Amino acid sequence: MASTPAKRTAKTAKTRPVRTIVTFTVLSIIVPFIALGVGIALDGRASANPDGASWAPALALDLEGGTQLILTPRATDGSTISDTQIAEAINVIRQRVDSSGVSEAEIASQGGQNIVVGIPGNPTQSTIDLVSQAAQLTFRPVLATDWGTPIDQDAAAPEGDSETVEPEGASPSPDAAASPPPDSTPDSAATPDASPTPEASPQSSLPAEALPSPQATPRPVPESPAPVTGNTDNPSDLAQITEEIAAYFTALDCSNPEARTGGDAVPNDALLVACSTDGLTKYILGPVEVEGTHITSASSGLVQGQGGVTTGQWGVSLALDSTGTQQFAAASQRLYDFGEDSVQNRFAITLDDLVVSAPGINNPITDGRAQITGSFDRETAATLANQLNYGSLPIQFEVQSQQQISATLGSQQLRNGLIAGLIGLALVVIYSMIQYRTLGLLTVASLVVAGLITYAAIALLSWGIGYRLSLPGVAGLIVAIGFTADSFIVYFERIRDELRNGRTLSYAVERGWQRARRTILAAKAVNLISAIILYYLAVGGVQGFAFTLGLTTIIDVMVVLWFTHPVMVLLSRIPFFRDGHTWSGLSRERLALSHVRYAGAGRITGLAHTAQDVNVEADKEATR
Repeated sequence: MASTPAKRTAKTAKTRPVRTIVTFTVLSIIVPFIALGVGIALDGRASANPDGASWAPALALDLEGGTQLILTPRATDGSTISDTQIAEAINVIRQRVDSSGVSEAEIASQGGQNIVVGIPGNPTQSTIDLVSQAAQLTFRPVLATDWGTPIDQDAAAPEGDSETVEPEGASPSPDAAASPPPDSTPDSAATPDASPTPEASPQSSLPAEALPSPQATPRPVPESPAPVTGNTDNPSDLAQITEEIAAYFTALDCSNPEARTGGDAVPNDALLVACSTDGLTKYILGPVEVEGTHITSASSGLVQGQGGVTTGQWGVSLALDSTGTQQFAAASQRLYDFGEDSVQNRFAITLDDLVVSAPGINNPITDGRAQITGSFDRETAATLANQLNYGSLPIQFEVQSQQQISATLGSQQLRNGLIAGLIGLALVVIYSMIQYRTLGLLTVASLVVAGLITYAAIALLSWGIGYRLSLPGVAGLIVAIGFTADSFIVYFERIRDELRNGRTLSYAVERGWQRARRTILAAKAVNLISAIILYYLAVGGVQGFAFTLGLTTIIDVMVVLWFTHPVMVLLSRIPFFRDGHTWSGLSRERLALSHVRYAGAGRITGLAHTAQDVNVEADKEATR
């Protein structure tokens, strides 16, 4: 045991505190601010902007204002809207907003009649459309398809619409042909359905005089025909197409934006004439076979082959519940039997009565797990996955109003919050300087480092994921000042306890760190668990408080581990602190005044009564 201090001192030397401090400073402070600078240079902006990098974190609705939408719900079947349906719709809208990268949005019911959606800042039109989209996501069989813009019959087929649906786990070849799933025989392999030309499509059987002719300007939207009930026993039956449906399909020009407004609320058992969302293609679709409410999950990613090798092709994987699995199995088997060269092999995904995608069926899908592949890139695959995940609302909406709103709290409250934080910080600094004298400067330096890291982290999160700082979030940052300072106090008091026992400063630093580290990590674990639970159980502003509290807790641990302790190791080598100068905060004379301490198990032990006794004990410790 006599060699313990020497071993501890040797261990201190091996920690290489200078390298630790430099590495931590570069990775946690310099690199993030360089990343922000590069982002600002690339974006060409230097002010707070949710769509780009900025030196200033983006602010939430309560501090900056934003856009407010008032949505009035209506049932597609004319029934009365229940409170349960309103609550479910709010949850889906919240998922949509969060998935678009917007945080701190406010969504609430207004009088049980309307839903008020507040989006901070200046949201993009796509985000507003996603929120107000009064859509029911459905799967319908394709009966006929043609160019969205009237052109000659012998023109090429539309591009970019050659997606296929295949069992999840199937391995597409480089030309988008899908090989059979691992448990299938080679005979079951099928190539994907290429986008058919008008001549090869079922609609080519329409009267020749009804086919469109080239036209430079978009045609006006024809009057919609009355809903025509389809054949639910065979949704792919071409006999369902009436003359009125054929005439409307022929006259429809999807290049006209008015033809792509959607929201016509066509009954599930009726035929649907619809445009694709991009307006390039139009379709005649059979009755609904699978509703979007049966989708349990959807995600985008790179497609993997049979051996787990990534093919480099983007796709969308989806999973269905038990009811959807049965419905999809029956539909995919029937569509597969048409053969890959038939347009009736395709299954259209509609959202708000517009066709999001119309992939072909590679193989019957009986397990409820499918993968959509084709001409996707990362963005389009993620968009489709998002539409599949959050596309189906239990009710539809009419947008009653859309207006810009000012901040509900504004800059005055933000300024008050910052002043409160500065007052709290000043009190912590004053206490540290009185209690620890020069050593208190280490507390100040650690708080500054923690503040810089927190600021950089929030700015990067604002740029990367659209995070916005709300007033509750500011409150979380203010509370974190006290929690962070508490870590330093625990550490310093452990060191002083060791000095009271007559240890040398270098040994006291290491021994005090071992004892303080356990206490600090335990306390921070409790804080972090509390923040996580609060974040997932709460909504709105409380989530903002929990988020910043959890973030600062993690940063606090990082600073104590890789800044405060290494700096303390360096200070223990400086004579001013090592010899216990009166103003160092580690003076043996001052520590000697506290001559008793609690030793545990109800025991009180006496310490040296004078500085001379302490020095004698220190000399004995140094000679061991």
